[in-house]
Amino acid sequence: MKIVIAIATTGRPHVVGQCVLRFAKFSHELHRLLVIGASPEDAPIPAGEAEFHVARARGLTIQRNHALDLVGTDADILVFVDDDYVPSEDFVDGVRRLFAEHADIVAASGHLIADGIHHREPLDFDQADALVAAYSAPCPGDVRMSDETGTYGCNMAFRLAAAPQARFDENLPLYGWLEDTDFSALYARVGRVVRTNAFAGVHLGVRSGRTSGVRLGYSQIANPLYLLRKGTVSARFVMKLASRNFLANLAKSLVPEPGIDRFGRLRGNLLALLDLARNRCDPRRVLEL
Repeated sequence: MKIVIAIATTGRPHVVGQCVLRFAKFSHELHRLLVIGASPEDAPIPAGEAEFHVARARGLTIQRNHALDLVGTDADILVFVDDDYVPSEDFVDGVRRLFAEHADIVAASGHLIADGIHHREPLDFDQADALVAAYSAPCPGDVRMSDETGTYGCNMAFRLAAAPQARFDENLPLYGWLEDTDFSALYARVGRVVRTNAFAGVHLGVRSGRTSGVRLGYSQIANPLYLLRKGTVSARFVMKLASRNFLANLAKSLVPEPGIDRFGRLRGNLLALLDLARNRCDPRRVLEL
C-alpha cells in the first residue's frame, strides 16, 4: 500500500521543519513525504527528507490541491496533516492497517492525544514528544471507529481511488475555514468516513502564521453559508457552528486568550452578517479585508 503524507505550510519554516523531522522516522514506510509551501521561503528548516514544492498561490485549498496533483494516481492513501502535528510511533502502520482491513472506509481522522487549539496556550514540540512517548497504541482488538460526516483537517487520511476527482474548493481562500468538512463530504457520498484510534498524534495549535482575526471571523460566517448552498453541510450544522463561534468571540473579546484576536474575529463575524443582509456574503470577500 502506497501511503503519502502531505503537509501544507505558510510562514512557519521552523515549525514545519520540526514536523518533518518527526515524520522522517517513517521514511521506510512512506511512499512520499510532501511539503507544499506558498513561497520558497516556506521550505522546512531544517530541510529534512521531505520533497518541498511551491504552489501557484497562497491558500490551504490551493496548496492541498497541489499535493493532489503531485500524487495523481501514484498512491493508495493520501494523509494530510498540519505543519504543527506530531505523529505517534505507529502512525503509518495504523493508517495502513485501517484501510487494508476495512475496504468500506474511504476517509478517516485519527485520535488526537492532545489538541493545542483548545488550550489557552499552544503546545510545544517538547510537550508533544512527551505526550506521544507516554501514549499506548491500541491493540488490534481495541481499535475503535465511529462514523462521522467529515474529517478533521489536522490529521485526515483518504483512499484516493474512492473519489479520484475530488478537489478542495478554492473558493475557500487563505486559511480555508471548513475545507476539510467540504472535501470529506465528497468521500462520504461513496463510503464510510470515520474517526478512529487506529492512528494518533498531537496537534500543537501553533498560532503564528495564521490568517488575521478579521478574516477568520468573516470566514466563520461566510464559509458555512457557502457550503450550505453547495449542499455539503446541513442547515443545522451551519446554525450550530456559526452561533457557537459568534458567541465565543463575543464572550471572550473582553479578555482574549494569548495570541488570539477575539475582537478581530468578532468584527469579522459582524462584517459577514452585514454582507449577508446586503446579499453579498461570499468567502472570497476575505481577500478584500
